[in-house]
Amino acid sequence: MLEELRKQRIKEIEELREKGVEPFSYRYEKTHNTKDIKDLFDEKLKAGEILEEEKVSTAGRVMSLRDHGKSAFFHIKDSEGRIQVYIRKNAVGAERYEIFKKYVNVGDIVGVKGFPFKSKTGELTIFVEDFEILSKAIRPLPEKWHGLKDKEVIYRQRYLDMISNDESLERFKTRYKVIRLFRDFLNERGFIEVETPTLVYVTGGAEAKPFVTHLNVFDIDMYLRIATELYLKRYIVGGFEKIYEIGKVFRNEGISYKHSPEFTSMELYWAYADYNDIMELVEDLLSYVVKEITGSTKVMYQGVEIDFSKPFRRIKMRDFIKEHLGVDILEDSDEKLLKVLKDHEVEVPIKSRGHLINKLWDLVEDKVVQPTFLLEHPVEISPLAKRHREDPRVTERFELIIYGREIANAFSELNDPVDQYQRFLEQVKLREAGDEEAQMMDKDFIRALEYGLPPTGGLGIGIDRLVMFLTDSPTIRDVIAFPLVNPKSLDEEIEYEEEVE
Repeated sequence: MLEELRKQRIKEIEELREKGVEPFSYRYEKTHNTKDIKDLFDEKLKAGEILEEEKVSTAGRVMSLRDHGKSAFFHIKDSEGRIQVYIRKNAVGAERYEIFKKYVNVGDIVGVKGFPFKSKTGELTIFVEDFEILSKAIRPLPEKWHGLKDKEVIYRQRYLDMISNDESLERFKTRYKVIRLFRDFLNERGFIEVETPTLVYVTGGAEAKPFVTHLNVFDIDMYLRIATELYLKRYIVGGFEKIYEIGKVFRNEGISYKHSPEFTSMELYWAYADYNDIMELVEDLLSYVVKEITGSTKVMYQGVEIDFSKPFRRIKMRDFIKEHLGVDILEDSDEKLLKVLKDHEVEVPIKSRGHLINKLWDLVEDKVVQPTFLLEHPVEISPLAKRHREDPRVTERFELIIYGREIANAFSELNDPVDQYQRFLEQVKLREAGDEEAQMMDKDFIRALEYGLPPTGGLGIGIDRLVMFLTDSPTIRDVIAFPLVNPKSLDEEIEYEEEVE
C-alpha cells in the first residue's frame, strides 16, 4: 500500500512539472505565522464575519483535508500551531482549483494568501485567494486518529513524530527554551560562555567509560570527552573567573530511561567561590528556570508534585545511608559494607571502598523525591573535590537529587596539585584493576594546577534530566530529539531514486 502511494505521488510530481508547476519551491513570502493570525483576528471576529481588507500570507503542512466538490477546508500546521484554511473554485479560478484538488495531499507543504474570516461554527479560517505548492510529500503521514505510536519508530523518525504529534514539537521547544534560560541567567550574572575540546588525549572529570577514536595525523587513539571539567578549570588557571559551557558529552555506557551515551550538560566554574555559593546559585537558577517555563515553582512529574521552591532540603550521604541501611560508610569496615550489599543481592565486581559506597547509595537514592542536596561524599568517590575543611574523610561536594536521580554535581574544586596527583594515582590503580570508568592521569592538568588555581566552585547539571521533569517525560529518549537507537537497514527507503531517474 505504501509503495503504491509513493509511486502515485512521484507520478503526480512529474505531471505537475509537465504543467509548468514546480512542486519543490525555492522560497515563499510568509508575512504571518498561525499564532500571529490567531492573536490578531481570533477575538476581533465573530462567527460568520470576514475581514477582506486584512491580507495574510502564511505557509505550513497540510494536516487534514475535507473536499466539498467546488470548495475544500483544510488545516495547515507550522511551528506555532494549526489554522483552518478554506479554498473555493470561483475564488482561485477553475484551473488553479483543479491543481489543488488533484495534486494537494495531506502532508504537502503549501503557501496560502488571502484574508481571515470566521466560519459559521466560529473557527478562525483563512479564505484563499491564491496558493502555492511548496513541497510535495511522497510518503503519507501516519493514520489520522492513531498517529505514531511505536516508540522505536518515534525515536528513529523523530521528524515524523514532530509532524504528527504537536506535544512532541512543544516538548522540544521547551528543551531549547530551558537552554536559553540557562544562558540568560548566567550571562546576567557575569558568566562568560566558553568552549572546550570534544576530542581529548586523556579523559577526566567523571567516572565513565569513554568512546575511543583514532587520530590519523598523529597515529594515536583519542577519546570523546566524558565531561568538560578539566579544560574549564584550565580557563580559571588562565585568568577567567566566571565561565560556563553547554555542550554534548559522551559516555560509552548503557541506555536506560535515565541514561543516554550522548547527552547535554552545563558546567560552570566560579573563582573565589565554594560549594556553598554554588548551592545558592543552583537554587536560584532552577527556581528561575522552572518558573519561567511553567509559571510556578511546582511541576507535576509522573503524578508526583515536585517543588522547586527555595531552599532545597540538605542531607549528608553518611547520615542518609546509615538511617536507611544501618551501615556507617566512614567508620565501618569494607567487610560490613560488602555484607549489607550482599544482603540486598547487589553484585560488586570491583570491591574497592569507593565502589562499595556508590553501590550503597544506589540502594537508597530513589527514596529522595523532592529537590535535595546530598552533601559530603567520601574522598574515595570524589577525586576532584576539596577535602572538607572540618572532616578530611569527606569532601566539599554535593549532588542535587530529584525523584531518585542525580541532576547536578558540584564541588569546592580541589586546587592542591599534590593532593590531586595522589587522587589520580588512586584512580590509575583502579583502572589497572579493571575499572574502565576510573579517571586517567592527566599530567598537563596537574601542571596547570602547579601554576595556581584560585579557590573555585564548580557545577555540572544534566540538561536532559531537568527537561524530563519540565515536560513530564518518563524516559530521557523522549527529550533528546534524535536519540541513539539500534541501527537498522534503510536500503528499501531509497528505491524511489531509481524510479525518479
